[in-house]
Amino acid sequence: MNPYFRLFLAVISLLVTAEGSRAHAFLDHAEPAVGSEVHGAPAAVKIWFTEKLEPALCKLQVLEESGREIDKGDQAVDSGNSALLMVSLPPLKPGKYKVVWRAVSVDTHVTNGDFRFEVLP
Repeated sequence: MNPYFRLFLAVISLLVTAEGSRAHAFLDHAEPAVGSEVHGAPAAVKIWFTEKLEPALCKLQVLEESGREIDKGDQAVDSGNSALLMVSLPPLKPGKYKVVWRAVSVDTHVTNGDFRFEVLP
C-alpha cells in the first residue's frame, strides 16, 4: 500500500475520531467541586458539561451515605445555559454525599458518572 495513502487514512481517522469525541457531554466542573469538603451545606448541586444537554433525558441525583436519595427531585437544565444541569437540596447535615449523573447531549450521545463531596460541621 502506498505510504501517502496510509498517511491520508490515518489523518482522516484521527479527524473523524476527534469530531466524534466533541459530541459527548463530559463533566467540565461541578459545584460543590468533585471530591471537595465544604463548610456549610450547599443549596443545590450544579454540574457544567462540555456540550449542550437534552433536558428530558438527563438525570441528576444526590445520595447520602446509606444510598438514599436526598435531593428535592427537581433536576433541570438551566434555561440560560443548556450545558448546566442542577438539582436543589434540602438542608444537609455534616457527612459524605454522592452525586450520580447521566447526561445526554443534544445529539443523543450518553455519558454518566458520579463523584463525592463532604459537608463539614
